[in-house]
Amino acid sequence: MGNELNTRISEKALPVWRWSGLIHSIGVIILAIAALVLAIIFDWPYWMPVVAVILAAVYTYFFAILLPMIRWKRWRYEVREQEIELQRGVFFVKRTLVPMVRVQHVDTVQGPLLRKYGLATITISTAATTHEIPALDMHEADDLRNSISSLARVAEDDV
Repeated sequence: MGNELNTRISEKALPVWRWSGLIHSIGVIILAIAALVLAIIFDWPYWMPVVAVILAAVYTYFFAILLPMIRWKRWRYEVREQEIELQRGVFFVKRTLVPMVRVQHVDTVQGPLLRKYGLATITISTAATTHEIPALDMHEADDLRNSISSLARVAEDDV
C-alpha cells in the first residue's frame, strides 16, 4: 500500500481501548453467567453453559486484548503542510488524505478514560466530515491541534 506513515498514536491507547473492550463485553459476560445459573436451576445439559462461558471468554479476549493491539499497530498519521494523512483499520486498512484548505476547525476531546491516562483525541472538521486522531498524549495533542490550526490558516490564505 505504498509508503508507510511514521507517526504512531500513544502506546497508552492500549489500556484505554482494553478497558473499553472490557466494558463492551460486560453484557456478554452477564449473559454467560445467566446461562450458567439457569442451567443449574432448570437442570439443563452441562454443555450449554460451558459453550456460553467459552463464547463470552472468546468475545472478551477479542474485544479487550486482540482488537486493541491490532488497532494500535495499524493507527498512524502524518501532518504535512498541505494535508493530513490518516491510516487506520483492523481487517481493512483505510488511508485518508485531508487537505489543509478543507480544515475548518480542530478540537481536542477527552473522556474519563482518556483523562485518566493523560490522553486526548483530536477531531479535525471539514465541511463534509469529521476525522479523528485518537489517544495522543495531552501535550502532543495540544501542540498538534495548534499546528494544524496554523497550517490550515496558512493554506486558506494561499488560496
